[in-house]
Amino acid sequence: MSAPARALPVESAVSSRSGVRAEPFRSAEHAWFWTMGALAARREGSGHDGPRTVRPCDPDDVVKCLDQLYRRRRIDLVHARILRIWGERGTAPNPAYPLERSDWRLWREALDRLEWPLRVKGIVA
Repeated sequence: MSAPARALPVESAVSSRSGVRAEPFRSAEHAWFWTMGALAARREGSGHDGPRTVRPCDPDDVVKCLDQLYRRRRIDLVHARILRIWGERGTAPNPAYPLERSDWRLWREALDRLEWPLRVKGIVA
């Protein structure tokens, strides 16, 4: 068995497009909401105006990490469905509401499993 991949230091994350230091996300949840927003903007054909934080990835990179988890059977389609639904809403499920408690459990499971691959790639600090 090979040694586990090591994360690159966050300080070395530089955007290849602009040469500007990229700012990693604070958590997988932040990365997911950003990804869903970027995918929605792409789908609607809208560009982004004004200053923006340079990120160390494209939205497709986060989706690829999620796809790898699915292919390795670390998450199920129901996890991906919950991430999509709540990601499109732009908010996490609230466990204080009984109707959202099950969604919250799946949301946490999926994001907890997504956190490590994103850290390894330097997407999450």
